[in-house]
Amino acid sequence: MLNFDVKALFRYIRKKSWKELQAAIDELDNLQLAEAINRGSEFEVVVLFRFLSREQAKEVFQELSHDKQEEIVNGLAQHASKVAELLNDMEPDDRTAFLGELPGEVAQRLMQLLTPDNREVATRLLGYPEDSIGRLMTPEYVAVKPHFTVEETLAHIRKYGRDSETLNVIYVVDDNWKLIDDIRIREVILASPEQCISDLIDYKFTSLNAFDDQETAVSAFKMYDRVVLPVLDTAGTLLGIVTIDDVFEIAEEEETEDFHKFGALQDAIISPLQASVSFLYKKRMFWLTALVFVNVFSGAIIQNFENVLERTLSLVFFLPLLIGCGGNAGSQSATLMIRALAMGDVEIRDWTKLLGKEFLVSLLLGLTMALAVSFLSAFRAPEIMLVLAVTMILIVITGSLIGMLLPFLFTRLKIDPATASAPLITSLADILGVLIYFTVASRMLGF
Repeated sequence: MLNFDVKALFRYIRKKSWKELQAAIDELDNLQLAEAINRGSEFEVVVLFRFLSREQAKEVFQELSHDKQEEIVNGLAQHASKVAELLNDMEPDDRTAFLGELPGEVAQRLMQLLTPDNREVATRLLGYPEDSIGRLMTPEYVAVKPHFTVEETLAHIRKYGRDSETLNVIYVVDDNWKLIDDIRIREVILASPEQCISDLIDYKFTSLNAFDDQETAVSAFKMYDRVVLPVLDTAGTLLGIVTIDDVFEIAEEEETEDFHKFGALQDAIISPLQASVSFLYKKRMFWLTALVFVNVFSGAIIQNFENVLERTLSLVFFLPLLIGCGGNAGSQSATLMIRALAMGDVEIRDWTKLLGKEFLVSLLLGLTMALAVSFLSAFRAPEIMLVLAVTMILIVITGSLIGMLLPFLFTRLKIDPATASAPLITSLADILGVLIYFTVASRMLGF
């Protein structure tokens, strides 16, 4: 029995209410989506299925019968005219993302359904590397020449601005379509009709390169506080624009991906409510299994110091507390560094400056936490109070420096710094913490 309005989904498709359709899909789990697909017509099934994310589509596809799976595969060819209408109605950047998700042969088949103008735009956008700004941009903007008067500019906007992605900013280009400047529509409206555009510009602008990674666009929008930025090729030719709504989506995807990597997940996952048990298991299994073998070293170190434990059994009581503090300190430090690297607040060359600062901070933290553990041990094991204090200081310093240095090391190796995940840092801090603890105990207690 359905507990959602499946007819509403099909109604959105008939009315071409794509935003409402996507919002409705986001509220459903995989089983509900599979049920909706099973009840739809061939065309409704094709459209509904293609609005799913890649991972979501994979999970839903597995829930369908073999006959329905074949229907989806064959539906693109059987409903060519309706799919063509859908594709031609899409914004260029949305259409590029849509086609980029498809297998090559299917994408090529759908490209033939586009109008000549739309096909030319799609071909150009799809020619850029995956995850590049070129894939993100739209060619729908308004550009004018510097010799245009304000009156001519406003007439030009009325004629060509209807299909523009945004009219907040107008672009000024030369005869070779190279960007000269950008100007806010407000400045044009408030200027005298006879003024030339060249009198209103200062030839200073911020732009993006079509071949740069999309993360560059995220950083640029944050840095310059803009709602739209122009996209140029290496020769300075204006190719398109990127708007802030597209960048927000990329930023959310990147932050989600980094968050999952820092949590030792292999890659970003869909909502846990929508994901299957097997999907969640596969995404979490690798790192956790690998860390089992890493943590074997902790057991080997403890076994090597059996004589110390036999003589001072109270050391065992404080072992979890000490190594836990080291892992926590490391995770804190890593979180700060990963965010700073992602935001562009620090660069790789800054690691030496931060190393000294992190050492001083971790020393102060270690001294503070040493006082706390000394207070606890005074009531239970006063004979090892000094051992605990010294160990706490060394463990906090070690964990903090590991957490700070790993993101820089991974960045240098061209690995996402978020891969310096919390479980990995905690495991390394645990191993070194155990070694430090029993080494200090054996030396200070004379064993």
